Amino acid sequence: MNKDPFKEYLRESEPDKVSKGYAWSTAIGLQAVDGLKPSRYLIDTAIQNIEGNITLKEAQNLIDSYYEEKPVTSDGDRTEEADKVSVRIAEILSETAFSFSPNEYISIHRRLFQGIYSHAGKMRDYNITKKEWILDGATVIYGSASALRATLEYDFSEEKNFSYKGLSMDEIIHHLAVFVSRLWQIHIFGEGNTRTTAVFFIKYLRTLGFSATNDIFADHAWYFRNALVRANYTNLQKGIHETTEYLEVFLRNLLLNEKNELKNRNMHISGLLGTEKVDIGDQKVDIGKQKVDIENVFADKLKGFSSKTIDHIRRMFEEFGFDSIFGRSAAAELLKIKNSSASKLIAKLVQAEILEHVSGHGKGKYRFAEGENGTAL
Repeated sequence: MNKDPFKEYLRESEPDKVSKGYAWSTAIGLQAVDGLKPSRYLIDTAIQNIEGNITLKEAQNLIDSYYEEKPVTSDGDRTEEADKVSVRIAEILSETAFSFSPNEYISIHRRLFQGIYSHAGKMRDYNITKKEWILDGATVIYGSASALRATLEYDFSEEKNFSYKGLSMDEIIHHLAVFVSRLWQIHIFGEGNTRTTAVFFIKYLRTLGFSATNDIFADHAWYFRNALVRANYTNLQKGIHETTEYLEVFLRNLLLNEKNELKNRNMHISGLLGTEKVDIGDQKVDIGKQKVDIENVFADKLKGFSSKTIDHIRRMFEEFGFDSIFGRSAAAELLKIKNSSASKLIAKLVQAEILEHVSGHGKGKYRFAEGENGTAL
């Protein structure tokens, strides 16, 4: 499925279609932080709303009715969640009402996940850890369950009393990056934390005069989450310090329409995925052959594959990463296998949702599917 099926509407001259297209584009794009993909039915319903044929409330009723009539699928199928949460995000982003408060933040979570999570709108009462691909399997230290409310209220109070007067745009963006990264790190919800934080943050940015009406969240939702991770991780023994630099680059694209490169591999703490060559004085070190921990990248999606196939996946990921688009011939040449064998391998990886088909770049083009680190929220 195309990452953003609404780009044509973002270029529309009609303001109403642009506004709706942005809301839907962002809503669907944000599902990537949990590795979720909405159905074709949801896409078609969204287009009907953008075209003015149905209201958002009617779109929501159609989605609810669709799943009332749809047969129950496997427990691992979260398409229903992706569809229902997408239409709810679109609805919230289409509203002008907003209150900068902990209660509003919690209310957004409740609205997004009511009927999906039993804990919708409730703070977690247990401590959590999450293995992160960009941290080589390490976890961010999240807020303690016993102090969530107090920590949340403190951060809101600090931001409410903060004055942006006299700050340069660089200083404003840095402060916003610090605020949203701290809010996310508290992680008051067991699931759905990133989507809730993103929706709340977009609404808050509007109160500060930013329109944030572009496709950055739609195309780079997983980058946003990984940037939040890097803003909250320190390992002094390995010389790694928390940094908002990646989040600030994301915000510059979002708020200032800059075109900075947003690549997830650049945030990996090993530094192995950023560039193929590292120039150290006159000596060039080839790091392209370093092995990537594919098991962390794609979590349980490798189950059932042979060790030889996993090695092929690893070599392809080291070569192409998340950003390159490639075809059968490139894979066959890299792996030294026949084109027919490469076709069979690619078909298996598409079925496993490790690769995804890319349209608009010629016949038979693919890339690695982002948002599949297994534990992302």
